[in-house]
Amino acid sequence: LVQSALDGYKVCLFSYGQTGSGKTYTMLGGQGETKGIIARSVEKIIEASVGLEKKGWKYSMEACFIEIYNETVRDLLQPGTAHSQRYSIQNAKTSGGCPFVAGVMREPVGSVEAANSLVRRASAARAVEATQMNDTSSRSHTIFMLYITGVHKDAGQKLEGCLNLVDLAGSERVSRSGAQGARLKETCAINKSLSSLGDVFTAISAKQSHIPFRNSKLTHLLAPCLSGDGKTLMFVNVSPEAQDAEET
Repeated sequence: LVQSALDGYKVCLFSYGQTGSGKTYTMLGGQGETKGIIARSVEKIIEASVGLEKKGWKYSMEACFIEIYNETVRDLLQPGTAHSQRYSIQNAKTSGGCPFVAGVMREPVGSVEAANSLVRRASAARAVEATQMNDTSSRSHTIFMLYITGVHKDAGQKLEGCLNLVDLAGSERVSRSGAQGARLKETCAINKSLSSLGDVFTAISAKQSHIPFRNSKLTHLLAPCLSGDGKTLMFVNVSPEAQDAEET
């Protein structure tokens, strides 16, 4: 699935589940054998692109890292802007059909270490807060976006694909998380966007003529991955604790 991005597909991997079920660890992981999906995916992409170079392909890659917090897009690679700048989601047709946010910083990625460095910087800027259910609860959806361009001069071919690795904020019940004030506003935004994602899945599976992509920033941005030349995989993170059984 990951390698499909090299062939020009719009690929997305989600980690989905309730708060505290291990979504961020799935995507980021640790060091060595415990590395997460982002590091493993970039490693696979670079390894495959090197193999394709022997067949005449030349690849270039750029990445950005954003978060969607309270239905506002933030650039995690430019935290010094105090998140005051408003970034707009652009028509995917202007970016080779890939999800695109105007104005966010994009950096070249030529190695796994370059990607890891970018992820570390972004992680330090992400919105996390303590709740009664999770000491480091993610209060936003984060999306690592890898743009891949492949050119085969002899064949006159050009492919534009992208890989989007999404760490969704966890669904939570206010009665259990104890969210109040700003935390409560965050919880409402999180649950609303997750419901919108579910509505999109339902509409697609029912083959409805109208798919409500624009009901949230998350589904609007990822529409190219959920339609057309898109390929999407979801990791469902299940909490093993008995008290979480109902939500799970």
